[in-house]
Amino acid sequence: MRNIRIISRLDIKGPNVVKGVFTEGLRVVGNPKELVNRYYKDGADELLYMDIVASLYQRNIDFNLLKSVVEGIFIPVTVGGGIRSLGDIDNALRAGADKVAVNTFAINNPKFISEAVRRFGSQCIVLSVEAKKTGPNKWEAYTDGGREKTGKDAIGWVKKAIELGVGEVIITSIDRDGSGRGYDAELNSKVMSFANIPVIVHGGASSPASFKDILDMCHPDALSAASVFHYQSHSIHEVKKFLKKNNFQVRI
Repeated sequence: MRNIRIISRLDIKGPNVVKGVFTEGLRVVGNPKELVNRYYKDGADELLYMDIVASLYQRNIDFNLLKSVVEGIFIPVTVGGGIRSLGDIDNALRAGADKVAVNTFAINNPKFISEAVRRFGSQCIVLSVEAKKTGPNKWEAYTDGGREKTGKDAIGWVKKAIELGVGEVIITSIDRDGSGRGYDAELNSKVMSFANIPVIVHGGASSPASFKDILDMCHPDALSAASVFHYQSHSIHEVKKFLKKNNFQVRI
């Protein structure tokens, strides 16, 4: 039986970690180095490090900041934001990333995914999807940190990216992001129904029970959260103890 991964997500804007609700109304919640160290010591299985304005401003991640933040951290780190070339991926890996998440550039240039997979391997390339519900059983993919509509069906885009070779998918529910209303079971179940690669779900975690609920409903491979850990409503260790008590396999 596989371990369920608990992942802490850090949304980066400039030198700070920020958090909003429904990807809007961003507020500073802490220093990235301090938060990364806290989550590492508290038992995070992985970290998501997402520069949420790099694509919007058409600039690169601050690779020097990334390197300083993840130094001494010995768990996998997935880095995303502003990735527009194979060189950007190489720079992120050299700065300490283990995996690189693509979204805005890839959705406009799908062949970039297959090029990246050929160069770096599927295990290194992660698709990040920001999905907003637009109707019954329908979600639109957004870009630029959840700000820009694409007109593209989010579910169809996930299927296409899997065909192009991504090794993992992060699904962020814009409708649940920062809301504390629990993960979006409908959206995540839809993706899990066909995905043959690991799926990380994000958006809406509020309590240890909310982690259990989504695992019961659609069995994702990993659960990502931000607000619930940033504001110390619950710790990673607390969430893991609760899941273990409820017969889920986690790394304690």
